[in-house]
Amino acid sequence: MRNNDIFFENLVKEHKATIYSVCYMFVQGRAEADDLFQEVLLNIWKGIGTYRSESSLRSWIYRIALNTCITYKRKKRIHTEPLDIAPAVFEINTAEGRQTEDLHKRILCLAPMDRALIMLWLEDMSYQEIGQILGIEPKHVGVKLVRIKEKLKQIEHYEN
Repeated sequence: MRNNDIFFENLVKEHKATIYSVCYMFVQGRAEADDLFQEVLLNIWKGIGTYRSESSLRSWIYRIALNTCITYKRKKRIHTEPLDIAPAVFEINTAEGRQTEDLHKRILCLAPMDRALIMLWLEDMSYQEIGQILGIEPKHVGVKLVRIKEKLKQIEHYEN
């Protein structure tokens, strides 16, 4: 096995949940999230040779995943299937599960860059990390977050 193969295999094992959660935030159907996940993995594989440790591996992965998802959504403007995540992965029969589902649906109403920013914030990333991934100043991250949180409050309860 080449070094890139081992690096990629370890990267996928360690970060697959993160990558999938990014994909999940950009689509509604599980099948589409799976397809997008594969697209992100392909782009990570293609970019392995360009990773230079200038940023953390986590930031690099997020940047590729977000760019892939945003590009995918811009290219593919189709009607998607309703959310069909298995209950074992996403339990909606509890108050917390219903709140999580409602938040996800509200986030899906945001513009792609706003969606990316709030998702990174929900992942407990620092403003510095978020700014590095999205290519904006850390102080601008805070301003945008305030605006995004207001938008989320104003979005009507999502109904199927």
